[in-house]
Amino acid sequence: MKLLRYGPPGQEKPGLLDSEGRVRDLSALVADISGHVLTPPGLARLREIDLQRLPVVPGVAQHDLRLGPCVGGVGKFICIGLNYADHAAESGMAIPAEPVVFGKWTSAIVGPNDDVEIPRGSKRTDWEVELGVVIGKPGRYIDEAQALSHVAGYCVVNDVSEREVQLERGGGQWDKGKGCDTFGPLGPWLVTADEVPDPQNLRLWLEVDDHRYQDGTTGTMVFGVARLISHLSQFMSLQPGDVISTGTPPGVGLGQKPPVYLKAGQTIRLGIEGLGEQCQRTVQA
Repeated sequence: MKLLRYGPPGQEKPGLLDSEGRVRDLSALVADISGHVLTPPGLARLREIDLQRLPVVPGVAQHDLRLGPCVGGVGKFICIGLNYADHAAESGMAIPAEPVVFGKWTSAIVGPNDDVEIPRGSKRTDWEVELGVVIGKPGRYIDEAQALSHVAGYCVVNDVSEREVQLERGGGQWDKGKGCDTFGPLGPWLVTADEVPDPQNLRLWLEVDDHRYQDGTTGTMVFGVARLISHLSQFMSLQPGDVISTGTPPGVGLGQKPPVYLKAGQTIRLGIEGLGEQCQRTVQA
């Protein structure tokens, strides 16, 4: 299934994408794409629905029908840094011995086609296409061999970053540099795990103003999805609707020679094989 949320910001309704690309309304059946809806029993109930009996929502998704973040009520937005060896190299940092963990504030979350704001005073706002993992089955101290059974689905994430704050201010402030408003577009849809047989075999890419900067594969992650889930669960309980953003391949603005950063009026396009695409305009905050 491709689960989504549609409508104006703050008023999104739950839906799903049918095989013909039409949005079907789920609001008579579930309140949101969040929480218990994402657990294994919740997803099993959705799979039993006769899609042809669901109302068709007028409009075309990502054209004249706005999509919101594909998950509502996110409790934790957990990010992994330097999780591709070649990205660590372009950033001038060592390959980590264990996952580098930081958080984005949930106020950073926006829809896949919403504007990305350049923070006031920023001259080093950057892009990062990433595979997002959404937890469905809760757990702590999860064994790596069982970790993927805790995944509800996968989505596209743009881990927008302000590099000066992240790397230089106060000796480095990753949470502040990563957590500005609009710095976490999610979606367009949450693709359930049964439709993604191998999360370590997905192509991901990103373009700015039609120039392709990133073109990689999740197969080159330092720590794969199962390892990340197991690792994180040693330090916190993972709960339905939590989002894990798993790191970015090389090609970020910081790694260009000379570096290239975002400015207002640009267009960012990014996507992951089988998970859809995002497109954002940059605006000044």
